[in-house]
Amino acid sequence: MITSVLVANRGEIACRIARTCRDLGIRTVAVHSDADADALHTRAADTAVRLPGSAPADTYLRGDLIVKAALAAGADAVHPGYGFLSENADFARAVQDAGLVWIGPPPEAIEAMASKTRAKRLMGVAPLTEVTEADLPVLVKAAAGGGGRGMRVVRALADLDAELDAARAEAASAFGDGEVFAEPYLENGRHVEVQVLADTRGTVWALGTRDCSLQRRHQKVIEEAPAPGLTDALTEELHTLAVRAARAVGYVGAGTVEFLVAGERAHFLEMNTRLQVEHPVTEEVFGVDLVAEQIRVAEGHALDPEPPAPRGHAVEARLYAEDPARDWAPQTGRLYRLAVPGAVRLDTGYTDGDDIGVHYDPMLAKVVAHAPTRAEAVRKLAAALERAVIHGPVTNRDLLVRSLRHEEFTQGRMDTGFYDRHLAALTAPAADPYAPLAAALADAHGRSRFGGWRNVPSQPQVKRYAVNGQEHEVRYRHTRTGPAADGVTVVHADARLVVLEADGVRRSYEVSRYGDRVYAGPTALTVLPRFPDPEADHAPGSLLAPMPGTVVRIAEGVTEGAPVEAGRPLLWLEAMKMQHRITAPATGTLTALHATEGQQVEPGTLLAVVEENPLRGAGNCASEPHEPAGTARPNASEGARGTARNPKTSRTRPTTQAPLPKEPTCR
Repeated sequence: MITSVLVANRGEIACRIARTCRDLGIRTVAVHSDADADALHTRAADTAVRLPGSAPADTYLRGDLIVKAALAAGADAVHPGYGFLSENADFARAVQDAGLVWIGPPPEAIEAMASKTRAKRLMGVAPLTEVTEADLPVLVKAAAGGGGRGMRVVRALADLDAELDAARAEAASAFGDGEVFAEPYLENGRHVEVQVLADTRGTVWALGTRDCSLQRRHQKVIEEAPAPGLTDALTEELHTLAVRAARAVGYVGAGTVEFLVAGERAHFLEMNTRLQVEHPVTEEVFGVDLVAEQIRVAEGHALDPEPPAPRGHAVEARLYAEDPARDWAPQTGRLYRLAVPGAVRLDTGYTDGDDIGVHYDPMLAKVVAHAPTRAEAVRKLAAALERAVIHGPVTNRDLLVRSLRHEEFTQGRMDTGFYDRHLAALTAPAADPYAPLAAALADAHGRSRFGGWRNVPSQPQVKRYAVNGQEHEVRYRHTRTGPAADGVTVVHADARLVVLEADGVRRSYEVSRYGDRVYAGPTALTVLPRFPDPEADHAPGSLLAPMPGTVVRIAEGVTEGAPVEAGRPLLWLEAMKMQHRITAPATGTLTALHATEGQQVEPGTLLAVVEENPLRGAGNCASEPHEPAGTARPNASEGARGTARNPKTSRTRPTTQAPLPKEPTCR
């Protein structure tokens, strides 16, 4: 009987495992890096052990330190969660050799399936040994791990070597294993997977299907169970193949077999020998706790001969601290508030006041809705996300809501090319035009010496905010009866709540302020100074860090004075376990290079300057969807220049930022 479990992971999954362990009466031990010393998963556990350092390679990928931590804390079992060492056979053996219970599959099964190359051979599918023009496009893929890291789509042979090198570096950093391979890339297929659960007595459950087709950078964004639109025959085939894969390696515990579905054909991709991020949708549909079942199987209990019957439909959305409109650039900073309506399930590794750092995955939470039908579950999840209160770094919340309400998704016609086709429309600015006025009125009330409004008329008051890169100039007046603005009736205004009525429609805004960041309802606004800083501008062609991170590589031949072509990679930043390519915005000369390998940079750090050659121009470039372009922006949290129509209460003009570079990666 297991009495204490060390969770060899962090964040959301560590919190989720701890929750089940508490329900079962099992004590938990957390491990944490220095960056996670006060993280939610550390606080949620009964005991915590420090892993010195912050980088994954020094902490959560150090199996020897984790085994020592388990023994020191008196744990009798280890649960690996997902990512990090969850698919590392040597780690599983080290846990067992130390006399601890391994809550996962046998090391031999991990070895057979954790390497995607070995798994494919086992299932009769061989990776490409040599890539020719006829094979294109191909997908370069890390043999270990998952989560979209170490993956690149290659459409031209000339790009193959560079993408192989980049994939190796990213895979080695994320998983400690730089092995990569290439396989044919099927355009616009559906990513469908089967959850399996097996015991030590030979029973294997196939717990339905999941559709995970909505992906960015080959990492899943929205998942659901069951996968919509599959015929009974195809579903049965997927179940049969998944069970066959599990039996072929003597699998024990929870795992996932993944396929690419094109038409009525299923192509085996890989088997993940661990719990998946999207496991909650299966739990909701089948009414099981997969973590509890993992623990029961590890204790030697048998599964029932048949799995429970499914009921209804579940959809999960991954809430990321990232800016989809900025090539999915990860965001960092203080999460001031995170609140989601209680009608849905929220799995998170963060709470109010936590800091989101640069070292780990940018996922904040998973939001899951379950309902009798798919349409009801989708509607429920979209509404919950729309009403969620998220104060802090930029997130993908608006993208998630729009994706869930997109016609292709609601009709179940999505595929893995969904964001390639629709990202621009899904990320187009759509700010509430009355939010700046609400922010200004709340601020004025909160800063009044008397806690209210003047009793005499006054000249118009002016405040400036940036919303999605647009500058909004707000004008209102103090009157004897309260604040007034053209075209809008101010029904109520105090420091926390503003109610406005325009064109017969009344709108209420809860207002919160954190430094120069203001939230009026769901709209985030940045307070702009009355007089712009003249030193804030940079020379044309300046490349500024779009996110905090580490300069991990500078391209060969990139030195001051060197000629560069538009779209040429100059350097790479690593942030949140992903590498981001910084490319030349124009053809010209590299007149300054301020970045050095190993340098830690903050958003807006000047990396380099490219002086454009007026005879050549900037070329025609676009960013590939599978990799953040990384071409630096002056402010990763703000949008592009432009204008938008607003009501009479505010006037809009472009913010006074440096021009955005052209998109980076030339096709």
